[in-house]
Amino acid sequence: MPFALFCNDAKLSKAYPTEADVWKVAQNSGLVVDVVSEKQKAAPRPVLDNDYEIRPCQPEPHEDPAKNKADAERDARLEPPLGS
Repeated sequence: MPFALFCNDAKLSKAYPTEADVWKVAQNSGLVVDVVSEKQKAAPRPVLDNDYEIRPCQPEPHEDPAKNKADAERDARLEPPLGS
């Protein structure tokens, strides 16, 4: 089952083959922040900003999650890193 980025019930991203693929896209888009808990001050953990969440989804009829992943990887190689 493919995964996508959601805010509330709105699908915000294309569908990707795995949850890890969506995390990469969210990270490259600046939607991932590091959070430090009191218990784990030395090890911040990445979380999605605001009300974003990654959920399983059905791809759109014309959509190919594997192609979306390949396109995102190509775009990440071509674009400068966020914040530079």
